[in-house]
Amino acid sequence: MPRFAANLGYLFPDRPLLARIDAAAACGFQAIELQFPYDVPQAEVKAAIARNKLTVLGINTLHGEQKGSFGVAALAGREAEFDRVFAKALDYITAIGGSAIHVLAGMVTEGERAAAERVFIANLTRAADLAAARNITVLIEPINRRDRPDYFLTRVEHAADIIAKAGKANIRMQFDFYHAQIVGGDLIHRFQIHLPVIGHLQCAGVPTRHEPDEGEVNYPAVFAAVDASAYQGWIGAEYRPRGRTEDGLSWGAPYGLHPAMG
Repeated sequence: MPRFAANLGYLFPDRPLLARIDAAAACGFQAIELQFPYDVPQAEVKAAIARNKLTVLGINTLHGEQKGSFGVAALAGREAEFDRVFAKALDYITAIGGSAIHVLAGMVTEGERAAAERVFIANLTRAADLAAARNITVLIEPINRRDRPDYFLTRVEHAADIIAKAGKANIRMQFDFYHAQIVGGDLIHRFQIHLPVIGHLQCAGVPTRHEPDEGEVNYPAVFAAVDASAYQGWIGAEYRPRGRTEDGLSWGAPYGLHPAMG
């Protein structure tokens, strides 16, 4: 049976982070991913995770030190800034007992793309060596440009090529079915083809980014394909709830999720 992690950057948005951790466990999630937990002390997050007996997966690198950034890993001239934001993420994820860092590539113009690829690969290679020393996986995620115009990395095929060029075993793809559907579709086939380099999966309804029980993707079939594959990781529930998170969990009932009891 596929295993689902609560993405606490999206789920339970009506409460602070520590309460989101409690709520995720109460609804049957056994793992969480945190996106940007940096404002909450590491010790408090670690204690909440331990109290709820949860597995903590990944966090994101910060957007960057300049307003309007959405990552800096592929931005020429900002390599020192990337080193700082990655070091911050590495220290945080290590302290809370997590296993992965999603490195945000950043936004570039068409004319900057060739240089951006060289910078991205160099930054990832350097970061992967630091992460490997702490048994941390570095994730890169293709993100559709409808939601994030000018984002450098948009296609799973490009991500796989970047991973091959970097040549580091702990650089993996974060394959989000939501983004992949918008940029290319053919989800089950592309998931199966790229499985050797996939380190994490995510899902949301398309095109709304609400619960994965609406829209154009047949998620029961997708989840069955994941279950039948060699994938051993989690699927991050990274969607914007239509209302109260607990009220929209019927999609997850077959997988052990439920509204909080009591």
